[in-house]
Amino acid sequence: MNLLHVDLASLNLLVLAAETLNLTQAAIKANMTVSTASKRLSELERVTDCALFLRLPRGIELTAAGKGIADHARHILECVNRMACDANDYSVGVRGHVKLTANTSAVIQFLPHDLATYLADNPFVRIGTEEALSDQIVEALLSGRADIGIFADNVASDQIIKRVYRRDQLVLLVPAKHSLSERKKLSLSEALDNDFIALNQGSSLLRRLTDAAAANGKMLKVRIQVSSFDGICRMIEAGLGVGVLPRASVREELLGVSLEAITLTDDWANRTLFVGVASETELSPEASKLYNYLAQMESSLKNQQQ
Repeated sequence: MNLLHVDLASLNLLVLAAETLNLTQAAIKANMTVSTASKRLSELERVTDCALFLRLPRGIELTAAGKGIADHARHILECVNRMACDANDYSVGVRGHVKLTANTSAVIQFLPHDLATYLADNPFVRIGTEEALSDQIVEALLSGRADIGIFADNVASDQIIKRVYRRDQLVLLVPAKHSLSERKKLSLSEALDNDFIALNQGSSLLRRLTDAAAANGKMLKVRIQVSSFDGICRMIEAGLGVGVLPRASVREELLGVSLEAITLTDDWANRTLFVGVASETELSPEASKLYNYLAQMESSLKNQQQ
């Protein structure tokens, strides 16, 4: 079996056929005639020595081999697309790429402004930014899938070299007419009898809340879990529960109208977000420069406030 002669057009056709389960539709999307598409898929089956499809009266169906090879084809095409994007960047003067992975709190509150400022002064650097859970960010750094990571302070990160990126304040969000809405400050223990709207399992914020509830001898009563801060706000607005979010992540137009933000007096409510790398010495010059820039954001903010 020699797959070196398989062309990208055939792999793309395979993916289209797997998605549509219809040879005619796949051929149209690939800008081929049906007969050409059929010959290409037959040749692909010959080269791989696998039956990839079952031909049915009203379409096609993937075999187990077809599903597996289609997944490989998608990965190959994604890599080729990334290579083409990188080549285009280098051709117009981009000097380096940096892979940055950050948690939701950093992405929503701080990174848009920080990266916009940085790229204004460093236009020939391409920063690929991905949002992930803090645990996943640490894993990405250790595996080399990310150059720089921004994550919360309550995840295991002993193997990571880290510096302070930003600090934020967690608040309890309640509907405007909630029984707690007149309070300015409280501890989480005073709100634990309420139903909570929380992020999905695995988030560092949910872990922080469940740990705090356990420390008070209670379980966090999670009624609904969502995947975004905005989703939490919408659920709270609808009166489905209360929630905890970073103060700066809540849209100002909601506060005092449909939501009230109450300061949490618990020590854990003052969070630190770290920026970290697996090794400072192995960073590219572009990644090292961005890492040092992000690591001085908190001190720069303090100097501006003084």
